[in-house]
Amino acid sequence: MGRIIAIANQKGGVGKTTTSINLSASLAEKGKKVLVIDIDPQGNTTSGLGVDKNDLENTVYELILGECSVQECILKNVIDGVSIIPSNVNLAAAEIELIGVEKKEYILKKEIDWVKDLYDYILIDCPPSLSMLTINAMTTANTVLVPIQCEYYALEGLSQLIHTVNLVKERLNPELYMEGVVFTMYDSRTNLSAQVVENVKQHFKQKVFDTVIPRNIRLAEAPSYGIPICMYDPKSAGAEAYRNLADEIINRKDV
Repeated sequence: MGRIIAIANQKGGVGKTTTSINLSASLAEKGKKVLVIDIDPQGNTTSGLGVDKNDLENTVYELILGECSVQECILKNVIDGVSIIPSNVNLAAAEIELIGVEKKEYILKKEIDWVKDLYDYILIDCPPSLSMLTINAMTTANTVLVPIQCEYYALEGLSQLIHTVNLVKERLNPELYMEGVVFTMYDSRTNLSAQVVENVKQHFKQKVFDTVIPRNIRLAEAPSYGIPICMYDPKSAGAEAYRNLADEIINRKDV
């Protein structure tokens, strides 16, 4: 059965989308079959994997509203070994459309149950908010991976996210666990990045990944070409970091 990981943080600009794109590609590079689910209305993971988000008949929005089947909205092998359920701006209306819908927290889970055994890993890129879409991701997932930017306010909001994860675990998905925290945009030239890492490790009793994702120009450039870093610049520090993160996730036995 595939392992389902929700990549979540209600803060924007922390590297959720970068992690979704590049972790999925790095897992595929290691021979894993991966499905990415983009549930962010900005659709940046969709375009970052080379899909024109404005020219789609079936997206996660149509899936959530029951207007298409999960098979109909999967775009297969957008890069080698990685398929995607895409997203675009239409998804912004989903919250309103779901008002009054019964068991709306489980809509995504019910659909993904049909296909989860076809993949080794399913990664869900969440929007930068603790919305009904994020709750749907957490009821579908086995674990939550939290990217944290190495900046002064990194810890702010983290306790709220942990509280949400615990609430979902208690009330909706008893199987849910924290995959852990991964530091992004690490700048080895500054003391601040090192301080943030130490600070979070002290405060945060949950798992923290050894791999740290560096602040890297090539990593920032790759999405504009619609390809992951391991294809855009395979030898860059960013590509190496995501390969290391993929190794850590594959080798985690305690989740």
